[in-house]
Amino acid sequence: MSRFTELKREVYEANMELHTRNLVIYTWGNVSQIDRDASVIAIKPSGVPYEDLKPEHIVIVDMENTIVEGDMRPSSDTKTHTHLYRHFESIGGVTHTHSSYATAWAQAQMGIPCFGTTHADFAYGEVPCTAVMSDEQIQRDYEEETGVQITDAFAVINPEEVPMVIVAGHAPFTWGSNAAKSVYHAVVLEEMAKMAYLTKTLDPSRAPLKQAIIDKHYMRKHGKNAYYGQ
Repeated sequence: MSRFTELKREVYEANMELHTRNLVIYTWGNVSQIDRDASVIAIKPSGVPYEDLKPEHIVIVDMENTIVEGDMRPSSDTKTHTHLYRHFESIGGVTHTHSSYATAWAQAQMGIPCFGTTHADFAYGEVPCTAVMSDEQIQRDYEEETGVQITDAFAVINPEEVPMVIVAGHAPFTWGSNAAKSVYHAVVLEEMAKMAYLTKTLDPSRAPLKQAIIDKHYMRKHGKNAYYGQ
């Protein structure tokens, strides 16, 4: 039996949660989780429809993107995932989707402003949109450079406070303490993107929510004196 059986199971279940939540169709997404002690990640195989995915299909790769265990090729986005794990040392899971509303913001090349308290409960301010990838980056290593786009966008943003990003012209990535939490944030991001789109449709000139309310809602749930929940 593989020593990564449990890791594969968790990543399989996280990937299937995307399918259950209708955030992916066909093969449009992937989830990974890292085992930092073993310096490996488990990730969905490339191009496998969710209807056909099984736990044993999940691929194990090291932090240099070399296959450690598995008979299939890992997701084509693997280098983006490993880049994020190397640079965001507190995260344990990464999710990538092409969910409709979040991807619409990506195609518009716009960050998602914090218009209300629902957004503020999960992200401390705007969800940033990366810069558009340069021709030089495209010609180097597209998937690695996608990770560079993301980490560059977080030069002055705490990835724990904003666990999500819009990649310009592409689609969203989210992360969390494990694969399941990164999927949770992907679900939340899609709803935030939808609400923001509707807000801008109703009032194109609407400014972001005042900072004092953003502070209150984020801190009551995530701050050192948080009192939301049990």
